[in-house]
Amino acid sequence: MENKTERQIIYGKNAVSEALNSDKEIDTLFAQKGITLGNIIPNAKKRGIVVKDVSDEKLTAMCGTPKHGGVAAELCAAEYAELDDILAVSEQKGTPPFIIIADEIADPHNLGAIIRSAEAAGADGVIIPKRRSASLNSTVFKTSAGAAAWIKVARVSNLVDTIKTLKKRNIWVYGMEANGTPYDKTDFTGGTAIVVGSEGFGLGRLVRESCDEVLSLPMNGKVNSLNASVSAGILMYEVVRQRNR
Repeated sequence: MENKTERQIIYGKNAVSEALNSDKEIDTLFAQKGITLGNIIPNAKKRGIVVKDVSDEKLTAMCGTPKHGGVAAELCAAEYAELDDILAVSEQKGTPPFIIIADEIADPHNLGAIIRSAEAAGADGVIIPKRRSASLNSTVFKTSAGAAAWIKVARVSNLVDTIKTLKKRNIWVYGMEANGTPYDKTDFTGGTAIVVGSEGFGLGRLVRESCDEVLSLPMNGKVNSLNASVSAGILMYEVVRQRNR
């Protein structure tokens, strides 16, 4: 059966199996540890769905009932795009690519805010990793103020490989960290991808090494960092400012 909550959770073996066999966009499958679920987990993995092992208590809290059958699925609040779909946007507009990459942004409110800013700034799309990241769930959709319905969001297995693909398309990839080149010294008028690091940890090592350049914002106060979505928004609008000159 389906739980009518904001998170759009479907639970129970039969309901989840039917969802997997249909065209429903499933964000994450939650499987209780130690429970036999037949072909549910293999089918989910075949579709590229993230599978998380959880406790009985966690499932009960998610579903609002202990009669969850050991499995639940969270539906996507919006459909994911492919990387090629995002790359096609700039081709259709006749403008240099402008892409935002969220490197393991775990807070759905931060991811939603980044998506909202990206859509407002006219970015072609947002890229997120499948693992260790907030996903396109209802909280992200709500925080984005509906922007997630208007901008393409791709979910990829490997950010480093994706960055390499972008660089092959003559797109410069810029990471954001405290000890980088001042952002206002950079030319964003060509193909641009901005990588936003995770809250508290910044860019992953391999992701950072894959960037063409690492940029920073001036910190003139006592606090030495900004919220990930705020710093991302500042950099996005620097791209807009330069391209509108």
